Amino acid sequence: MHQDELDLAIENYTKAIALDPQDAEAYSDRGLAYHDKGDYDRAIADFDQAIALDPHDAETHSDRGLAYYFRGDLDQAIANYNQAIILDPQLVEAYSNRGTAYYDTDDLGQAIADYDQVIALDPQDADAYYNRGNAYHEMGDLDRAIADLDQAIALDPMLAPAYNNRGLVHYDKDDLDLAIADYEQAIALDPESAGSHFNLGNAYASLGELDRAIAAYDQAIALDPQDADAYFNRGNAYFSLGDLDQAIADYGQAITLNPQDADAYANRGFAYETRGDLDEAIADYGQATALDPQGMDADSARGFG
Repeated sequence: MHQDELDLAIENYTKAIALDPQDAEAYSDRGLAYHDKGDYDRAIADFDQAIALDPHDAETHSDRGLAYYFRGDLDQAIANYNQAIILDPQLVEAYSNRGTAYYDTDDLGQAIADYDQVIALDPQDADAYYNRGNAYHEMGDLDRAIADLDQAIALDPMLAPAYNNRGLVHYDKDDLDLAIADYEQAIALDPESAGSHFNLGNAYASLGELDRAIAAYDQAIALDPQDADAYFNRGNAYFSLGDLDQAIADYGQAITLNPQDADAYANRGFAYETRGDLDEAIADYGQATALDPQGMDADSARGFG
């Protein structure tokens, strides 16, 4: 719904509640409308009232969990999903959403167990395979990650993030050609994905195809001009090509966007040193060391050592 449609829906649910203050469904529906507007506090308040009137509605517990999740309260989200599952052990969305909350708390084993349950209840759920594949990737189980992402793509060949994330797994396995093929498919399905262009640039850079890497970083930056890593990595590519001026400019932009990045100062210092600008190099190395007291130097600069 558009904002004006949501406002109208909220107005109508409010009228329904005024006519029947015991109408749990009206509170629940208004809570969903507030959720869609991003007003999670009001959504939770409405779900609270709906649950007070009808404590056995599993979906409302699940919906309240999702509102807590988006508000950033993962413990409350999980508690609500737990209650939803107790009330309805077949409620797929509760397992799926709880798995995502566990994933975000780095409890990958529990996340995978929940995604297992989603798949057991709905073997055609492409998102469940996608999410479980991401969890396996995070755990370092790359073969299982690829198997799940393969299945997600088989079930939903238009799922662009699955291609992108399978590309990340292939990249970690050093299967760069396969990674590039997946990133390119992700971009074909979603040309506006800055992340896929960025990942493509990294794969080309790892192959030493620096002109192609720079072209991919150019596109990533055009789509997301606030991505400090894209400037940093493009700076590395320019440095490797011997274009020190452009490398320094990109490191400078990375520093502007992320002033706490010791590596960006170190690499710019290395570029300045290579160009013969020793005062600037010393200043950047000093800043890198201040940010990283463990000791930054030219040899440890990210991308060169």
